[in-house]
Amino acid sequence: MINDEIRAKEVRLVGAEGEQIGITPIREALQMAIDLNLDLVNVAPQAKPPVCRIMDYGKFRYEQQKKEKEARKNQKVVDIKEVWFRANIEEHDYQTKLRNVIKFLKEGDKVKCSVRFRGREITHASIGQKILERVKIEVADLCVVERHPKLEGRSMIMILAPKA
Repeated sequence: MINDEIRAKEVRLVGAEGEQIGITPIREALQMAIDLNLDLVNVAPQAKPPVCRIMDYGKFRYEQQKKEKEARKNQKVVDIKEVWFRANIEEHDYQTKLRNVIKFLKEGDKVKCSVRFRGREITHASIGQKILERVKIEVADLCVVERHPKLEGRSMIMILAPKA
């Protein structure tokens, strides 16, 4: 809230340079802000009495938006990449998919390793468990297991997250 939107009778006032002015009536605080050609901004409305600061509100909003934009620029979006294995996978195919898992983890992405069962393969879920355990052991130095292998429908799923 700024200027006339502030509804308190008296406020704890902070000056334009950050100095404590003290508790003053709202009319007096508004007049001080007008005299300095600045705005009276309520910075802590939950306090008793509310804390208001004399500042250039437009400049303050501009600085806030700049900080938010900089923060968005620096944040890393973590994707979840999925790698499918089959219950009866051959060694070369396994190695190729393992290389992909390692590449994704090194790029900083989470990896969802899934073993898809087709037909009667579901009766041998232990085979899928062994495949996922093997993946977990081979990439143990690069990642932490966020979710251990678990059967969901016709797939067994494990989620790996890169080490910080």
